Amino acid sequence: MNHFQARTDLALEARESVSDADSSLHGVIVNEEYDEEKDIRVTTVDITTKNGAKAMGKPMGRYVTIETPTLSEEDEDYHREISECIARIIHTIIPGREEMSVLVVGLGNREVTADALGPHVVDNLAINRHMLMEYGKAAYGNKKMHTLSGLETGVMGKTGMEASEIVKGVVSQIKPDIIIAVDALAARNTKRLNRTIQITDTGIMPGSGVGNHRNALTKSNMGIPVIAIGVPTVVDGATIVIDAFERLFEEENKVCNREYMEECRKALPELSNMYVTCKDIDAVIKRVSYTLSEGLNIALSEKS
Repeated sequence: MNHFQARTDLALEARESVSDADSSLHGVIVNEEYDEEKDIRVTTVDITTKNGAKAMGKPMGRYVTIETPTLSEEDEDYHREISECIARIIHTIIPGREEMSVLVVGLGNREVTADALGPHVVDNLAINRHMLMEYGKAAYGNKKMHTLSGLETGVMGKTGMEASEIVKGVVSQIKPDIIIAVDALAARNTKRLNRTIQITDTGIMPGSGVGNHRNALTKSNMGIPVIAIGVPTVVDGATIVIDAFERLFEEENKVCNREYMEECRKALPELSNMYVTCKDIDAVIKRVSYTLSEGLNIALSEKS
């Protein structure tokens, strides 16, 4: 069955939207692992060719998706098992160096709850660059450790500057070895809202999830590797309507016509500018941001 091509930032959903005829798409490799005990599913999508990138609508690179229904639920340990999973994945993506200077960039608007993931993650990081500059590694009793600094870029409407311009300025001054950008994403499927984490080595285009494209944060633009971490917190209104249509067709065992779905979307242009999130998004952002920040703290806390 051909599915309507809705807006999504998740490579996993982009792969799922490929028609059955293209299921053996060349240049796209998918591997899946499932931990039944922890109920965590990790799917890796490697886009290795330009044709694969064109078909997927995503840059070439690695996209790792963590799916778990418990991510947005309240937990005393803030889902330590998920944080540890994030740390393991980051270790497989970042360059293998004993010591690095890492700049974590929190993208998004702190005043818009569904878009405040990045700033909240930066709030919970174990920032140490200032301490290392002042007292050295002896302050932590270690010979080797990563240097961690954080940056909240704000949004262009308040700063008058592109996030990429701000990050470039900071990079030129502190000269980090790698950037980790954190942002809220948009999903194709409402079931993945606040339950999915995507980690990729391709960088990120701030605002792309809501169609507000800004200059990208990528290795080619920044001059150093850029890892992007995101959680889908919104879905556009038109997608919800289209999902309802598709489910109706499936229940009645009818074929869902792609052209018909596209016409439905065109008939509802106002919904394309509406983005929906869950009613308890403020509490969810608090919990999820802490889980992400702990994953980064674990990944970057190797000491000796």
